[in-house]
Amino acid sequence: MQPCAYYELEKISLNIYDVCLEKDHLNMVVTKIIGMLARGKIRRIIFASVDKSPHCVQLHYIVKELENAIDISKIDIKNYVAVDNKLIEIPLDVISLSKNLSKIKEELAKKE
Repeated sequence: MQPCAYYELEKISLNIYDVCLEKDHLNMVVTKIIGMLARGKIRRIIFASVDKSPHCVQLHYIVKELENAIDISKIDIKNYVAVDNKLIEIPLDVISLSKNLSKIKEELAKKE
């Protein structure tokens, strides 16, 4: 991750775990996070990645997988991407839209 963006992340929390989705399969990461959440001590999760990475974008899709598996309504979840050494918060609806290429096409066609 970009150094200044990582420093911003450290200001939010020093409890940071890293994962590389080129190396670790998404399902394994989801399973590990579910195990951590099942203990009931986590109140906040922040997913942060670099922007424009086809592997890193999967990190943000974990939220939906967690919703499908367990109740995460009491957990504050944020998503950020690092751009030009700054963290930019990404809303969940943008993440959901990014998985739906036909819907993106429709939205872009409306603007033309």
